[in-house]
Amino acid sequence: MLLPVTARADRKRGCSKLRAVREVAEALVELLKGGGRGALATVVRTSGSTPQQPGARLLLRPDGSIVGTVGGGAIEHAVLEALREAQRTGGSQLLARELGYDLGMCCGGRMEIFVEAVEALPRLWLFGAGHVARPTAALARTVGFDVTIVDEREELNTDERFPGCRRQLREPVALLGETALGECDWLLIATHDHRLDEEVLARALEKKPRFIGLIGSRRKTFKLLQRIEAKRDAGAPPLDRGRLFAPVGLDIGAVGPDEIAVSVVAELVALRRGRAASHLRAVEDPRLLRLIGGA
Repeated sequence: MLLPVTARADRKRGCSKLRAVREVAEALVELLKGGGRGALATVVRTSGSTPQQPGARLLLRPDGSIVGTVGGGAIEHAVLEALREAQRTGGSQLLARELGYDLGMCCGGRMEIFVEAVEALPRLWLFGAGHVARPTAALARTVGFDVTIVDEREELNTDERFPGCRRQLREPVALLGETALGECDWLLIATHDHRLDEEVLARALEKKPRFIGLIGSRRKTFKLLQRIEAKRDAGAPPLDRGRLFAPVGLDIGAVGPDEIAVSVVAELVALRRGRAASHLRAVEDPRLLRLIGGA
């Protein structure tokens, strides 16, 4: 038996709404798995005549593309502006608009839309399971980092020393070569050997993580970068040192593993939140540029 016209129309609208919800949900899962920051708008309250009802969503992906809708026209334009602001700042806001009075739309109703930044949990790859790594991993987890310890020494890289962390009992350089890194990845190099630090740093600089931190002195930073540059082929494109923070940490006068952990994690938080801070980096030091030939 055929359904009445109105029932068929209602059913079609219901299927369309479910499909839109599924598309946004799938895109959101993809964003959370793949990394980067986007922003999500959700209609939370309406009154009068409006183009969408509560529950409608619009997702702004990290690449600027969108999935879903909150109604199109002027209201969607206003929401997109708010989404871009949330994506830039990591913040959230409740957007309330009178469609007729504020936006000149024929609908004439009112919509309240919650706009929030969404991003994957940042991943901290900690190369080395030594005395600095232990408090750094613990503190980083408390501020929202998904921590992975990379060290092939079974006696140090244990669940007891790094509770709640992922562990990779692997040779660090080999793991780096097999791992795709992006804007949600933060690397901290603190191995037990300067030569291994150099090898990990050289491979990390070839990739595009959000952050590369190196534990050690300014002198160590100079020497490692000088050696890395000396081994590169003539005519090779310059390495991108803009992501490198070495020595790693904020300048708080830290002494000892626990204080160094505070300095390092404070730097991670400052960079994640886009705040200016007193970093210890030596990358812009004129002496370093002279050592590596101005590269």
